[in-house]
Amino acid sequence: MSRFRFVFSGVIAIGLQLSSPAAAAGPVAARDQWFRDAKFGLFMHWGLYSQLGNEWKGKSYYGSGEWIMNRAKIPVAEYEKAAREFNPTNFDAAGWARFARESGARYLVITAKHHEGFAMYDSKVSPFNIVEATPYGKDPMAGLASACRAEGIKFGFYYSQFLDWHEPNGGGNKWDFKEGDKDYARYYHEKSIPQIRELLSNYGPLGLMWFDMPGGLSRDETVAFMDEVRRLQPQCLISSRVGNGFGDFRDFGDSELPAVGTNGPWEALFTHNDSWGFVKGDLDFKTPLEILHLLAATAARGGNLLLNVGPDGTGKIPEQSLAYLREVGRWLAANGESIYGTTRSPFPDQPWGVATSKPGILYLHVFQPPADNSLVVPDFTAKIGRVALLNGKPLRAGRCGDDLRITLPAPLPDSRDSVAVVEYSGTLHDSWSNAPVTISRQFDSFSLDAARARLGGNAKSVSVTHSRYFGNWKHDTCIEKMLRPEDGAEFSVRVLEPGDYRVSLDYACAGASRGREGRVQFGRQTLDFETLLTGEYDNHQPLMLIRQSIGIVSIKNPGVIPLSVRPQSDGVELFWLRRVVLEPVR
Repeated sequence: MSRFRFVFSGVIAIGLQLSSPAAAAGPVAARDQWFRDAKFGLFMHWGLYSQLGNEWKGKSYYGSGEWIMNRAKIPVAEYEKAAREFNPTNFDAAGWARFARESGARYLVITAKHHEGFAMYDSKVSPFNIVEATPYGKDPMAGLASACRAEGIKFGFYYSQFLDWHEPNGGGNKWDFKEGDKDYARYYHEKSIPQIRELLSNYGPLGLMWFDMPGGLSRDETVAFMDEVRRLQPQCLISSRVGNGFGDFRDFGDSELPAVGTNGPWEALFTHNDSWGFVKGDLDFKTPLEILHLLAATAARGGNLLLNVGPDGTGKIPEQSLAYLREVGRWLAANGESIYGTTRSPFPDQPWGVATSKPGILYLHVFQPPADNSLVVPDFTAKIGRVALLNGKPLRAGRCGDDLRITLPAPLPDSRDSVAVVEYSGTLHDSWSNAPVTISRQFDSFSLDAARARLGGNAKSVSVTHSRYFGNWKHDTCIEKMLRPEDGAEFSVRVLEPGDYRVSLDYACAGASRGREGRVQFGRQTLDFETLLTGEYDNHQPLMLIRQSIGIVSIKNPGVIPLSVRPQSDGVELFWLRRVVLEPVR
């Protein structure tokens, strides 16, 4: 997997290109409707690296397991010897496909060839494959493709089209092969494109081809590359990592969820633990609650969650992945109507959770009920119809000013995510870019995230990529370039109840910005502060952030109040602001 850094301000509109008459054959909507409706897919990173588990010659390498050959700089000749011990006798195609269905996933993508260059299928292009180079001697992909179709799961292949550490002309291996001697065009024509042709020709209809790490191809060559896919499988979707701005759907960076509602078909890519390929000691698995919140938040933004699991070298899926994802599947069996086939919410995240949408229907995913059990849906412009829990129990609801207020039962049927259904007629306005952040004393804390700010002067909203260790990428939207008082960030805050609120700032501050003076203006109240050092930015290190409490404000009258953050004077950058946090004083 790889990383990206995106700059945005406000709602993102995506316009992926379709390359040519051949590439555009058939209406895009007809090809990608299944993808838009699916919402949840299962990713599987499985290869020769899975047998090594991120260990080589007695040394552990922390980070993503599929990068072990690169991280340990393993010579090709030695890496080939590891294949002689690769014998995944625990692989069960029917069991894997059944697990995908039981998890609630609607499609499955598996690594046919990752950056190590090892083909996990019967390739006639290169002998470095699971049939010829291992004692296993069988093609697991043939069985898995058939089993997935039998379970009603769309099937797709991941293929790393440029990086190939096994080949003299492939990208990435600089410890065995000199960069200046490489002929990337030869690699594409002799291995990459022929292997893609095999995958498209020998495994039945594919839902998608998931490419990764583009490189070495011009725009015209990428068009020809895509045309070949279209020729062999006209209905097969192509991921945006094919390169040069092309693709049928967009993949964000690894472990990146866009901060705002996002148009067009897209995926958020996360892995169940910290690595993508199997790592023996990586037990940092996301809980069912975390997966459910991530899935709902992704759907609320209009995208699909593609969640990875990493089977080991014997073909076993980790027990935690089996148990936790089956629990997600049980929730989806009862609540899938609120996820599958939905479109993005008309409004941003709320203190209680998120929403998904279908024509005339809102699904309210309640992660955290308000203390008084009175849920507020702000700026509800449509006519209210039936309101009930997804299991059918009616809920008392009515309009209060411009708000929809719903009385929730206590306790809710599922403390992780209970879904309320609101039927309506008329129009709900899209308010991602201009809705105030609603705060209420019925909750403990509120985040005014950087993506919700209106920016002045030279201030910019940027997605900052960083990692805890190699391969474990994180992304934080921050506001940068605040050098002068006019380079400000302003939030619109709607306070429902009067009272005292603590104001804190989450930010990263480099050495040159240490001690800069800033100011928060909340209505007519002013809080001055001095920045505190957190450290220098390095995208291969964690982004060090501090939450600095800067004071308490007293709100006498409910209503919409502007809150701004800016430097007090001209100078170096103030800091990188991730969010403002407001907490009711108890």
